[in-house]
Amino acid sequence: MLRYALLRIFGAIPTLFLVVALAFLMVHAAPGGPFDAERRLPPDIEANVARAYHLDESLPDQFMRYVEGLTRGDLGPSYRYRDYTVAELIRGALPLSMQLGLLAMALALLVGISAGLAAALRSNSFLDRFITGVAMTGISVPIFVIAPLMVLVFAVYLQWLPASWSGGEGARRLLLPVVVLALPQIAYIARMTRGNMIAVLKSDFVRTARAQGLSTASIIRFHALKPAMLPLLSYMGPAMAGILTGSVVVEKVFGIPGVGQFFINGALNRDYTLVLGITIFYAALVIFLNLLVDLLYGFFDPRIRSR
Repeated sequence: MLRYALLRIFGAIPTLFLVVALAFLMVHAAPGGPFDAERRLPPDIEANVARAYHLDESLPDQFMRYVEGLTRGDLGPSYRYRDYTVAELIRGALPLSMQLGLLAMALALLVGISAGLAAALRSNSFLDRFITGVAMTGISVPIFVIAPLMVLVFAVYLQWLPASWSGGEGARRLLLPVVVLALPQIAYIARMTRGNMIAVLKSDFVRTARAQGLSTASIIRFHALKPAMLPLLSYMGPAMAGILTGSVVVEKVFGIPGVGQFFINGALNRDYTLVLGITIFYAALVIFLNLLVDLLYGFFDPRIRSR
């Protein structure tokens, strides 16, 4: 298992390097520059600013300098937040984004697995069709549509919850963002759980367990649940990464000072290093989560571990 993990880690290095190269080229290919929004500076001062941030160098030299900094864990200074480095901005905003993501994933697992099991146990019934229809709706409607609608209903019309991060305290201001982030994942998890459980319940070992007189609850708990959840485990890595990247929209809608808010502000302000740093951080997070899921999959399935 250790050898497999090391091989996967070393194999992820070229992928991460490719992400860095593509992100660097795309950011610098965008029109405008990090200081275009400032008032027009005299040519000598503008040249000094470009020299201070190494913007006067050729693009290959800038890229090699940036990669060299990455090997030391240096994501560079922010062009807009002058007193902060990119690493400091991410470090300060990450706990809030992680809190939203983990709460949303916990809610998605709880509701999605419960709904999927209920639909599988009542296959082809009204409850099954209702859950499947709601899940398809949740998959089809994007977050940037769900978020304003939730604000309109629960914050504006009903006035049960605050419409923004600054409009409430504690759990009240977390509730709407967490629910909005969790809704698409609830839909996916419910559909996957339903399909997997229906397939497992038709297996030979389940029929054998029924023939031995075991109750439905015992069959699900001791025989069917684990094999039905294994495909869901493979989905968890990309799903968690999707929740964290999806929080970019949610944080902007609700005014949450998380990593996503910095990403949007950096893109609008042409803050090259900030956009690059957050992109690389998300890419590394996706690679790490996929590696973790693969290791957990091998832990729960001995056949994979033996291979």
